[in-house]
Amino acid sequence: MCGIVGIHSHEPVAAELHDSLIHLQHRGQDAAGILTCSERFYTKHGLGLVREIFTPDDIAKLNGHVGIAHTRYPTAGGYSEADIQPLWIGSPRGIALAHNGNLVNYQTLSHQIRTQQHRHLNSSLDSEVLLQLLADYLSNDSLKNEEDEQFFFQLCQAIKKIFDVVKGSYSVVGVVIGKGLVAFRDPHGIRPLVWGERKREDGRSDYIFASENTPFYALGFEPMGDLAPGEVAFVNREGKLFKQIVEARAFTPCIFEYIYFARPDATLNQVSVYRSRLRMGQNLAKKWKQAYPNVVPDVVIPAPFTANTAALSFAHELGVRYSEGLYKNPFIGRTFIMPNQSARAQGVRYKLTPQRTEIENKKVLILDDSIVRGTTSREIVKMVKEFGAKEIYFVSSCPPIKHPCFYGIDMPSRKELIAANQSLDQIQAYLGVDKLLYQTQEDLVEAVTRRGEHGIKRPCMACMDAQYVCGEINEEVMAKMEANRELERVE
Repeated sequence: MCGIVGIHSHEPVAAELHDSLIHLQHRGQDAAGILTCSERFYTKHGLGLVREIFTPDDIAKLNGHVGIAHTRYPTAGGYSEADIQPLWIGSPRGIALAHNGNLVNYQTLSHQIRTQQHRHLNSSLDSEVLLQLLADYLSNDSLKNEEDEQFFFQLCQAIKKIFDVVKGSYSVVGVVIGKGLVAFRDPHGIRPLVWGERKREDGRSDYIFASENTPFYALGFEPMGDLAPGEVAFVNREGKLFKQIVEARAFTPCIFEYIYFARPDATLNQVSVYRSRLRMGQNLAKKWKQAYPNVVPDVVIPAPFTANTAALSFAHELGVRYSEGLYKNPFIGRTFIMPNQSARAQGVRYKLTPQRTEIENKKVLILDDSIVRGTTSREIVKMVKEFGAKEIYFVSSCPPIKHPCFYGIDMPSRKELIAANQSLDQIQAYLGVDKLLYQTQEDLVEAVTRRGEHGIKRPCMACMDAQYVCGEINEEVMAKMEANRELERVE
């Protein structure tokens, strides 16, 4: 999971790309990069947080009215500076790309590129495979064509070839020198990609494409909705927008965006993340009353911050007090997307401080967005016990996660997923809680799709139900991919 943004403006674009990355920082803390374009590419990238990488002097040197940017949370590739996006290639003409998602058949495609096309891959990123394929399918003739309508047709044909051979999730923003800004989304729409327009006084428009619409308000863009699954967008040098759905398949956006990843003020696939989390808490509270009708907590406490919204509606539905009994240090990163387990475990106590007045001698219900490995949840429970809770209950907005994700969430192998290896009673004992309750899959889907105006029949929930929507993933393939990921981590 990463954050991507592309902007075509009639003014220099670097500062707005930087500000967009600040608004998308929650989607990746490992590295970030900005690429702008005029007659050549200008780039700046680095490891760490956005505010640590870019200086005002850096931004001033990034020339051009079109550009793309990326903030990285690694699920494929390494941790070196060679593995930071955006990526670019000088021939043909000059093409750059930033990608959010994960390619299931990366190993096969990279092998073909190396052995059949005899091209060098400079990184371990699956995004470089996308870049090489796009450059290959966009022939020299299409890039020399000066008619934008004809170029857009040829661009759609090239991306259609990508749809035919690439399996997995990919939302992409890109730049072609001398042509303009490109954006497209995989045919299943697994990863989000929204767009906005900013009308200027002279009648022209600026355009933005991003993982979330969270930067739009600050930059003055009006949200225009989502790129549809399999849709391609192109903004030419003059700022004219072209859009076309090239190929759409079953619409299965990732449900974990709503559970955890997206910022609560985002709207993805015409669904408010905030409202969906309110409904998750509401549905979970109704389930609690059915499962434990005689058990009423004194206080409902979220594991901040992604669970705050669900905990608020959960407490309201039960008619008990909501309290932020765990104070979160805002300067500590998101532990789920830290690069290894030791960093995640250490980060829990660094970022959370229990408030004794809200916990001591009380029956405390902790609501978290999910239980993945179980170590973070267990550490939170230990902290609440240390501050004198009389009883501790634990509920999860997300159903049990039993399968790895191959579409961009860091759930690499079943042996690391607590629900894949332990029963409900065993998990309850491991966490050290008096009661444990998970959201059901049906209630989670209902919480996200309640409005019914978005065309989502069933989101991608492969990490919960093993129904992988693309890539033909069976038990044998899954075991091989898990082994490859373990090898990547060792290397």
